[in-house]
Amino acid sequence: MLIAQLSDPHLCAPGTLYQGLVDSNAMFAAAIRRLATLDPSPELVLISGDVTEHATPEEYRLARLLMADIRQPVLAIPGNHDEREAFRAAFADAGYLPAAGPLHFVAGDHGPVRVIGLDISVPGQHHGDFDAAAAGWLEAALAAEPDRPTLIMLHQPPIETGIGFIDAYRCFNGERLEAIVARYPVVERVLCGHVHRHMSLRFGGTLLQIAPSTTTAIALRLAPGAEPASFVEPPALLLHHWRPDVGMVTHHVPIEPGEGPLAFF
Repeated sequence: MLIAQLSDPHLCAPGTLYQGLVDSNAMFAAAIRRLATLDPSPELVLISGDVTEHATPEEYRLARLLMADIRQPVLAIPGNHDEREAFRAAFADAGYLPAAGPLHFVAGDHGPVRVIGLDISVPGQHHGDFDAAAAGWLEAALAAEPDRPTLIMLHQPPIETGIGFIDAYRCFNGERLEAIVARYPVVERVLCGHVHRHMSLRFGGTLLQIAPSTTTAIALRLAPGAEPASFVEPPALLLHHWRPDVGMVTHHVPIEPGEGPLAFF
């Protein structure tokens, strides 16, 4: 099963630029065009939060318009730049989000790999929180099919990346999530966004991976007290390839593929 992960498009009102600097809308459209070139095509597309920049109805209308060009089913979760009720309304017709409460979901009808989405957003704040209620919900969801290969998707990573100015807005109570994941070895990946960089590390006996943004990249500044900054680096998506005899392999796929194909040597 092939699953593509896009993250942090930060879509803005038509005719406006993200942070007044870059055309995030055009960059997301380019990512969708890149999706269409993948061969074989993914069976499912995930968007790991910050679909919009200001969570306005206009931005969500644009999101749905652009996403209409994605041929595959799409599962999205909110990020800290989204707003829960606006997000719920924008994606209500997709059928996978609950009618009330946090936007947690379980999607198990798109192939052999089950996808669990966690809404760990804190209304009005930029950090996330895996609270006791979310922990109880996730434990029940995992226990319902304890032998099925599973991806868990949330926006803010539940770990410190080493980039201090973004770690302040991580998902808190990550150790609670890690303890649950450790009890379910069927969790193939914990997938995140938020950091606008591709990162991976061991987490709860599995692999936690952070997807790059389809727009700007957070500056890789690991020095304590470093000033926040971003760069326009080559954007990318992640492609997760699950096979029953292998497990999951994850590929970093640039939006602009570069020169080639060239002769193999």
